Amino acid sequence: MSNPTDPKKTLRQLIRRDHQLIFMFLPVFLYYVIFCYLPMAGLAMAFEDFKMGSGFAGVFNSPWVGLKWFDQFFHSAFAWRLIRNTFLLSFWSLIFGFPIPISFAICITQMRAKRFAKAAQVVTYLPYFISTVVVIGMMTNFLSPSNGIINQLIKAAGNKPINFMSDPKWFRRLYVISGSWQSFGFNAIIFVAAIMGIDPSLYEAMRVDGASRWQQIIHLIIPMISDTVILLLIMTLGNLLNVGFEKVYLMYSPAVYETGDVIATYVYRQGIENKNFSYASAVGLFYSAVGFVFVVASNTLSRRVTGSSLW
Repeated sequence: MSNPTDPKKTLRQLIRRDHQLIFMFLPVFLYYVIFCYLPMAGLAMAFEDFKMGSGFAGVFNSPWVGLKWFDQFFHSAFAWRLIRNTFLLSFWSLIFGFPIPISFAICITQMRAKRFAKAAQVVTYLPYFISTVVVIGMMTNFLSPSNGIINQLIKAAGNKPINFMSDPKWFRRLYVISGSWQSFGFNAIIFVAAIMGIDPSLYEAMRVDGASRWQQIIHLIIPMISDTVILLLIMTLGNLLNVGFEKVYLMYSPAVYETGDVIATYVYRQGIENKNFSYASAVGLFYSAVGFVFVVASNTLSRRVTGSSLW
């Protein structure tokens, strides 16, 4: 007689019951296994003297050098510049890019002209679907020192044109402004959904008590969406150093390395262009480790201060 609580039978029953959901989840599972977890075996190169000619087997058979590449990176002339540029780009993107979607979502949901609010949401949502290549192309054309519309206005005002894309002091500003413009409409969707989920009776109760629209925002909307804000903030802090490689690579040039060269582009140059795979792997591992520390630290701080956290 079979055991009614047989775990194998229970597992078969669960698979039979949820087989459609499992098949839907399977591509996602395979994606992360193949492209995120299996490549982690290559982290061994960060502690080895890997040579390209040794093939895949060389990842596990190359001479072990320990922390040689990490020591070489931290004693190089580029280490501080790369860390500083990566952190500042991420920091300013967070400072300007995170509050704007929240403010925009609150404004959209509090507008009395609902048709205008919907139109504004659609218009600000569309730039997210513009390719990064196209956005950088637009910036290059608009900011061209010879015939760009911005420099045409500057010359019309009697000033000399500015070569924005080749000026180190403008790189961070252009990166942050263009990133905020492209993503704030899309990022606001989550906050709009959170605000729309607030019980309408709470608004009615505050209006009965004589609360103004500003008081409703401060004492009702912001506290009610605080969990969502904290959750997204933790996830953003986890990617604090994850500066978009594609955008930086398209924007920068040797002229702006002083402020535009980041860890991701440095890893690309060392690994792909210079074929120094072990050194690039070590720098990339350091990059990932710092991001992991930010995730754990922000989650712990949030749990202690607010009681809300990812885990």
